[in-house]
Amino acid sequence: MNFDLTEELQMLQEAARDFARGQLAPRAAQADAEESWVGEQVKLCAEMGFLGMAIPEAYGGSDLGALGTSLVLMEINKACASTGTTVSVHNSLTSESLVRFGTDEQKQRYLPRLATGEMLGAYALSEAGSGSDAGSLVCKATRDGDDWVLDGTKLWISHGDQADLVVVFARTTPDGGSRGITAFLVETAWDGYKAGKKERKMGLRGSPTVELQLDHVRVPGANVLGEVDQGFKIALALLDGGRIGIASQAVGIAEACLEASVKYAGEREQFGKTLGEFGAIQEKIADMATRVDSARLLTLRAAALKGQGRPYGREASMAKLEASRNANWCAKEAVQIHGGAGYTREFPVERYFRDARVTEIYEGTTEIQKLVIARTYLR
Repeated sequence: MNFDLTEELQMLQEAARDFARGQLAPRAAQADAEESWVGEQVKLCAEMGFLGMAIPEAYGGSDLGALGTSLVLMEINKACASTGTTVSVHNSLTSESLVRFGTDEQKQRYLPRLATGEMLGAYALSEAGSGSDAGSLVCKATRDGDDWVLDGTKLWISHGDQADLVVVFARTTPDGGSRGITAFLVETAWDGYKAGKKERKMGLRGSPTVELQLDHVRVPGANVLGEVDQGFKIALALLDGGRIGIASQAVGIAEACLEASVKYAGEREQFGKTLGEFGAIQEKIADMATRVDSARLLTLRAAALKGQGRPYGREASMAKLEASRNANWCAKEAVQIHGGAGYTREFPVERYFRDARVTEIYEGTTEIQKLVIARTYLR
């Protein structure tokens, strides 16, 4: 598969890189230290059209395609992974859910506002007892006339306290297993919706992760996404795209680790030589560069397949698996190259190390990715 980027994609990548370096990177350390919401950064991304990457132009989106979106996410995450998380969820999980499964009326009602950032989207699937086993969720939806009433608690919801529209998965058929789940478009301004506990996290501290409490939230029947009892299929379909988003995030973090390490190795002197003149450091840099490229190529392959309308589930899992592992390895080596300085907050590699860790956990753990990949060969 040929990964020579078109002139248009190269221009997009350069624009995203300049924007991220100039507008996002200078704010990243402060958001992390203060654990403050990256709202201003998200607004800036909206002005660039990066909240409409998954939305067709007919609805006001920039419609960058899977490959273009992946390239933008790599650059955003290289500068600020907290901002990258929000942009990725908004695009690959919320906006894309409407583009792929929404009715014409739902698209007209929500997509233009999601494209401009007037509305911010989130995604609520996980619960206390249903993380990797998402089909075991217990949040329930009860029919009441033409409406549905949602009751339950969701956990680990990215920016659930800042979002305006959330795709919520709830059980509509008791004892129905994964076949008894329905997806709903829930506006956070509705009565009964409440963001609860905010998690104190190791990384991505500028992207709040919260508990959602749904207490008799009345949802109009017009806000059912897809078909009743068929929501789990939507969740699985969206997670494949979400994994490309997390792989793109991991590539961005890994590349940031590489760039920081090259810079430090060229400046720091020991025993009369720069660190970069020592063979042990050169070996680390070579391994980091190779891992960054291998992750990038796997991620772009998955994105290209998705953009072509071809099956990409296995490739998305491979990309997510390799990119997340490589990001964590590169972050560890970046801290090691920086030595004691890398263990302090004076240098960004300490933040990269913490931000990288979650890429092996959310959107499907490393173990789940291996299971998904293996099943495609053994079925």
